[in-house]
Amino acid sequence: MSLTGTGEPPDGQPPPALFPVPEPAPPARGRPGRPAAGGGRRRGGRSGSAGSTATADRSEPTAGAGPLDPSDLSDPPDSPGTSGPAGPTSAEGDRGGRDDARRQLVFFGAEAADPSVADLAGLLAGPGEVSVMGGTARLSVVVDAAWRVHVLVAELALRGLPASWEATEDERHAVRTSYTRALKPLAAAWLRGPVKRPPAGFHLNGRRLRLWLAAAGVAEPAGFLLRLGAADADCQAAIGAALAAAGVAGDPLAPDAGGPAYRITGRRRLARLAELVGDRPPAAPSTAWPARP
Repeated sequence: MSLTGTGEPPDGQPPPALFPVPEPAPPARGRPGRPAAGGGRRRGGRSGSAGSTATADRSEPTAGAGPLDPSDLSDPPDSPGTSGPAGPTSAEGDRGGRDDARRQLVFFGAEAADPSVADLAGLLAGPGEVSVMGGTARLSVVVDAAWRVHVLVAELALRGLPASWEATEDERHAVRTSYTRALKPLAAAWLRGPVKRPPAGFHLNGRRLRLWLAAAGVAEPAGFLLRLGAADADCQAAIGAALAAAGVAGDPLAPDAGGPAYRITGRRRLARLAELVGDRPPAAPSTAWPARP
């Protein structure tokens, strides 16, 4: 059965047990003096069935979400991992440097800025796919758990992009946006013909990591596994460099070892990951999301 992006099945039918309704999410926090991003569309947006192209122009982002800015595709000059002048050498200075680095990482966390269409690069770093039709594009991702559907549909709605979803033949769930002009710059940056590749200067921040974790993050006894798409082995080096620059360097896994994926372990890296991705979404199980220290 195909469900709409508002979480309501057609004809008033009760939702299947596979899709329990999560508790309401807390209000999105905006910057001082500005409304929260996507505030007017979260409840009202409704998309057509999966694969429909008739509502392409109705999925334009709201003013709060904003269009994709090409500058978002390049590394910010002061992002974590960027080298700078040498700091103090005293013990007190070393502690201050560590505190500054921690504050800097939190500054690039999921809660540090309003949601943006550019954040969807985090889904493309994982198993997400983008396709083009004329002057429009559509984002899709297949996930393995119902809670991921809830989280991703809510995150897409915050960016003015209603989504639909349906069960797949292998008992997973496909989440799709409509075709929209808002996603065309993202597609242009990531596609080399029909092949997905990270653009030059690709970087990860908290909002992008949050989406990647929601789509394909797997909790393990020693840490977290961030999965790429099954055919994304050639993207692994660029994505690994972006993880390291964000302060969450991971160990690459080849396809024959359960990848392509990156395994993030270690107390410091896991603490940074938790700070970057922000609070657990209400629909996500507590064991599926990194806990803040």
